[in-house]
Amino acid sequence: MVPVATLSANRNNDDLEKQLSNNRPTALTNSTLECLETTSTLTKEQKKMAALEAAEEINHTITIPRKTHTHRLEPGLSLNQRSVQDYPVGYPLQAAFQSSEPGFSIYRAFDYLHSRVILEMQDELRCLEDNLSQLDAEDNNSRRNKCLMSRASDEKQAKRDNKPCSDRTTLLSTIRDKLVSYDEVLMKARELNAFQRPSKRDYRSLRRWFRSKAPLNYEREEEFIKRKEDLITLRQGREWAGFDGWIEECINKLPSRLSKYLFTTPELRKKSDDPLMSFYSISRIEKLASLIITSVIFILLVLPVVAMYKPTSVGGRNSTFDAVGILVVFTLLFSAAMSLLTMAKRHELFAASAAYCAVLVVFISNFSNEGGKG
Repeated sequence: MVPVATLSANRNNDDLEKQLSNNRPTALTNSTLECLETTSTLTKEQKKMAALEAAEEINHTITIPRKTHTHRLEPGLSLNQRSVQDYPVGYPLQAAFQSSEPGFSIYRAFDYLHSRVILEMQDELRCLEDNLSQLDAEDNNSRRNKCLMSRASDEKQAKRDNKPCSDRTTLLSTIRDKLVSYDEVLMKARELNAFQRPSKRDYRSLRRWFRSKAPLNYEREEEFIKRKEDLITLRQGREWAGFDGWIEECINKLPSRLSKYLFTTPELRKKSDDPLMSFYSISRIEKLASLIITSVIFILLVLPVVAMYKPTSVGGRNSTFDAVGILVVFTLLFSAAMSLLTMAKRHELFAASAAYCAVLVVFISNFSNEGGKG
């Protein structure tokens, strides 16, 4: 790489030579001009030497500011040991951030392009299907119908027509290749549709980071973050994904030292030097979520038993209706808790609610029998 000072001197030499040849005034000092005027009869080599001296005199009074933007990665550090801020601004920084946490692995699915490609291949196969039907119709006569009954007869007929292979064989080979490609694209599109959409919390976090850091300088390349309906996440669905997100929101409201001590590890703290960016341990959050859900289920099992004990032990018609009312209320509470705290499917939610209701009915019947005996 040529130093800047050398480049500046070369440019000044060329300018001086042009100005000397055209007898134009230059921005030189008075002493230099007098020297050049007294040496107008000098040789060409002497003029060049004078020009060089003048250029050196100018360069001593000129400072060329250079704007540098370097980002060094510490040698010897593995990728896992570097924090997000250690990567250069641009795609390296964006890739480091999006790979730092599974919830930030959000990318476009390109559903529209998949649909266009599938439709294009579908119509190509339709045309090939029409060609095959037309070819079969042409051979469906008494003279050439053997071509439809035997591949060997079809190949023999092709040799009689001075063809290396039959048109049907060539067409079917093309159809086979197209079908394989079509099936592969269909299967890949189905796999992509099975990917989960990013949660509101993960999407909001990624978009905030883009607004604050602005890693890319081309708006078109950042546009993917605005296509929310076309985004998918590589994060696998966890059993309590929605509830875990709520727990993380609550953790963010805790004092920084306490949250880092309870829910982060030394390795996670090294991921980022930014005080506004925190990485929490997924396993610790899942343990806390399990503890909370277990406690809620335990309370929903004990409270209705205690609440139904007194009415059913007294006996009477009103006490039975009171117990049934308590059963209905707590069954609804259990269903709501299962729906909000877990990612249970409809049939799983129905089965769990039915089992819970059955347990409460057993308690009611036992308490009623004891009350009747008393």
